[in-house]
Amino acid sequence: MFPARRALIGLSLVAVALLGASCSNDKTAAKEATPQEVMTLAKQKLDDTSGIHLGLKTNDLPDGVQGIIDATGVTNDTPAFDGTITILFGGSDVQVPVIAVDGKVFAQIPLTVGWSDVDPAEYGAPDPAALVSPETGFSSLLPVTTDLKKGTSVRGGKDNNEILTEYTGTVPGDAMKQVIPSASGDSFDVAYSITDDGELREATLTGVFYPDSDSMTYTVKFDDYGTRAEITAP
Repeated sequence: MFPARRALIGLSLVAVALLGASCSNDKTAAKEATPQEVMTLAKQKLDDTSGIHLGLKTNDLPDGVQGIIDATGVTNDTPAFDGTITILFGGSDVQVPVIAVDGKVFAQIPLTVGWSDVDPAEYGAPDPAALVSPETGFSSLLPVTTDLKKGTSVRGGKDNNEILTEYTGTVPGDAMKQVIPSASGDSFDVAYSITDDGELREATLTGVFYPDSDSMTYTVKFDDYGTRAEITAP
């Protein structure tokens, strides 16, 4: 065999080995890390993605509270959001299409024509684009979570082909307030489901989210990392 050919084959084998090692390391990154290292990795994964599908939901909004019940949509790393928010307002569930981009929130308010520039705080809701901001989004809760404990691992995700590990802990009230401005509790119990390669799939957040109300739970789902969505103002 010619020396040049042997060298080429050798380089190819090294490249394959390195690629295999890289994939293996990525898949076991969270599995072999400490809980705090997992939080750091999960934040990085969420901050670095081009976009995700985001879903937020509660089944126990306290009586008498006007607030967000459900939010589903696609985000990008501008950050921006395009989806629908359901709010309990005036005793009724109001479903509102929303686009949030460039620091502004636009909504198709019921009984009005077209899109309106709105302040989501008036409806007890955060700016949905800010929910994926590295500074004020859900990822900002991960590194400030204290009393971290690693729980059990279960199979889940799409087609049940992922291993998800639960991590529980506590988030300070001021950190939660940055994400959900109406948050009023001193601390919040949290549970995260994270894949072996460090992607946050679900966050369960429990505490007092509205002034003078009972504790409640929001469940947030994060799917389709790497989604690319062009989101513009209406």
